[in-house]
Amino acid sequence: MADLDLRLVRYFIAVAEHRHFGRAAEALHVTQPSLSRQIASLEQQIGARLLDRTPRGTRLTEAGEVFLPRARTLLRSAEQATAEARAAAEPGRFTVGFTSGVIVTDAVRELRRRHPEADVRSRHLRWDGARPALLDHRVDAVVTRLPFATDGLDVTVLYDEPRAVVIPVDHRLAGKESVTVDDIADEPMPRIIGADPAWAAFWRLEPRPDGRPAPEGPEIQDLEDKFEVVAAGEALVVTAYPTGIRLRPDLTSVPLHGVEPSQVVLAVRAGDRGRLVTAFRKVARTHITRPDPR
Repeated sequence: MADLDLRLVRYFIAVAEHRHFGRAAEALHVTQPSLSRQIASLEQQIGARLLDRTPRGTRLTEAGEVFLPRARTLLRSAEQATAEARAAAEPGRFTVGFTSGVIVTDAVRELRRRHPEADVRSRHLRWDGARPALLDHRVDAVVTRLPFATDGLDVTVLYDEPRAVVIPVDHRLAGKESVTVDDIADEPMPRIIGADPAWAAFWRLEPRPDGRPAPEGPEIQDLEDKFEVVAAGEALVVTAYPTGIRLRPDLTSVPLHGVEPSQVVLAVRAGDRGRLVTAFRKVARTHITRPDPR
């Protein structure tokens, strides 16, 4: 049996997702030559070539295609085992995850007040980190925005947020009271590499009323890159309004009418009826509400 190093498995997954050694090395905070050596070591352990470099980047071999989903399951199982062991050793710890633009402070404070014996913490997550953080037991509850895959989770809608378009301050639509999808039909929108298709479609307003996809803007690595491409005039983006994030001085937002709102939700693991989960459900409904845009 192959004695697999989980660190090497994690490196392989990163290269497979980025389809590029350089971008994966940057995300992992390692050098590209070191990453190449680690992948070669993993391939030696397995006894099969997993990745091929091409002029356009990196692609999975047939063996790599077979190994990737199993590698993800392996890593997830290891992380879950670790998290569950820690949770068993610390039964009074409760961690609330949250993503950018949502505020959980009042709810966390109230849970601490009601349960002073518990170690209640909060943890910021990446925009796409809610589901994996819950399933891996890194957090016990998450406040975030739909859409994301909810199988295996219990989800409660806390409030709706209208959506808005973020544009440069000198854009032709700046200063308008509101805009519609027709007003931005020909504007390019960035695509985040590796984003969930349902999530991407919701924020790119796809498909458009005429069935077309949004015009393609630049590819970006992470959600935080979006404001840079907007400020540079390369694309515009749709976001929740109010965003909960202070915009740069060279950007502004305009409410977007005629589209369904974004929904801020509380998500927990399906069937979790722990006392702190139950208590946080109650305080979240009353203490996590839509911010006043003023």
